[in-house]
Amino acid sequence: MIASQFPTSADIYLELNGKKMAVVQSYSARTTKQSSVVEAFGESEPVATITGPRQHTLTLTRLYATEEAAKAGMNFHDLEDFNLVICKPDKRIIYSGCQWDDLTETGKLGDMVLEKVTITAARRVETAV
Repeated sequence: MIASQFPTSADIYLELNGKKMAVVQSYSARTTKQSSVVEAFGESEPVATITGPRQHTLTLTRLYATEEAAKAGMNFHDLEDFNLVICKPDKRIIYSGCQWDDLTETGKLGDMVLEKVTITAARRVETAV
């Protein structure tokens, strides 16, 4: 594998209106869904299960605002309805309709860095590269 095929932090980023707003050092993703059982009168066991909607929760570590976003006065606290894009050698994963749930900042005054962000995404799409 060629070195340029390995994902880097530039390959994991937040995007808003088609513009890269921040690069992400690492992430973890968790998708959950709740299923319900369908019971029928007189049956001792459920006759079917119905799946509920999926919920995508992601934890992002070490977010750095891009130079362009920082110059434009981007504020992580104001971000809404953004995308998380993860580029891998064979595919691209896009979590869209994202909202942040939790922001954790550390650092010195004026830094455009977040240590940890938890987000919820409305959708997840995978495409081949």
